[in-house]
Amino acid sequence: MATNPRDFAGAPPVTSKAAACVTQGIKIKGELSGSEDLFIDGQVDGTVSFPNSVVTVGPNAKVKAEITAREVVIRGKVEGKISGSEKIQVWNSARVHGDMKSERISVEEGAELHGSMEVGKLADRSQDATKNANTKKVEAGKQSSTGAAVAGAD
Repeated sequence: MATNPRDFAGAPPVTSKAAACVTQGIKIKGELSGSEDLFIDGQVDGTVSFPNSVVTVGPNAKVKAEITAREVVIRGKVEGKISGSEKIQVWNSARVHGDMKSERISVEEGAELHGSMEVGKLADRSQDATKNANTKKVEAGKQSSTGAAVAGAD
């Protein structure tokens, strides 16, 4: 059976850069990995590894995972270690229980953080951490008290 090309005339183009989605109502246990951007608004328990992409944790998401990405945007609940090679953005609706590590981290007023932050240039892992003057360590309390915080921006 042949397909008529006119049947797809109104359909949006399919691209390799379209964001993958884990929508509300979807629960995943295990390992998620890939090379395109990922939007999570459901439940994920395991590991999320998208080292060259953007991972967005939506406002309805409940994530218990280690997240590794180029950029991480957090709007929902995350429990676990978060690593963004370029930056991490924590919105005011975010609830984070875990350690964050990135070259740059921004936190909006109202975000809830429990854990530690390591911010700065991610130097060669073989160097002694005490010799790396570009890395700043911040202990996060319960909640930001005034305004947004941005760390790591030079």
